[in-house]
Amino acid sequence: MTLPILYHCADARSLRCLWAALEAGIDVDLRVMPFPPRAFAPDYRPVNPLMTVPGWVEDGRLMTESAAICERIAEGTSLEVRRDEADYWDWRNWLHRSDATLTFPLAIMIRYTRVEVPERRLRQAVDDYKAFFGGRAKSIEAALADGRDWLVAGRFTIADIVIGYAAYLATTLGADDVLGEKTTDWLARCTAREGFVRARERQRAD
Repeated sequence: MTLPILYHCADARSLRCLWAALEAGIDVDLRVMPFPPRAFAPDYRPVNPLMTVPGWVEDGRLMTESAAICERIAEGTSLEVRRDEADYWDWRNWLHRSDATLTFPLAIMIRYTRVEVPERRLRQAVDDYKAFFGGRAKSIEAALADGRDWLVAGRFTIADIVIGYAAYLATTLGADDVLGEKTTDWLARCTAREGFVRARERQRAD
């Protein structure tokens, strides 16, 4: 049996997929590349012309969107919320919110603090998009306001993985001070999970 291949950069959005795979008990052929691959991994272009991570190759088919890959990984496991469950649509909404609303402003912060050469870095853009993220992150706090441990369905799902990654990324950018108390506690539960710990260990080892 051929393992799915996951092209990954350490702590990039592809961490969602590695974390989800470990939570689901799915083994992958992990290919760790330097970031950003468009600059440092030219051999990756034939695999993924976008030159972005993740790149998930399974049965000759390429997927490039981290939330969609997590959705594929979750199929048939407790990480999935089924259509007949009450929280199904909330779950689907969180999957899309993870990138379009929450990771996007953090990607702008990364660009103007780490990727651009020093003379092109923009403090105002960093501050503006941190505030943008903070406003959107209030939705996490609101979802946890009733004392629930996880975002939906009364259990840990890929909604917690894809949103948890965005919150974790914020901590690496010094933006965790905009997260609410309940969000911070929930993030600690997420990152204490064996799947998350093992994913970060494996990305360093491979």
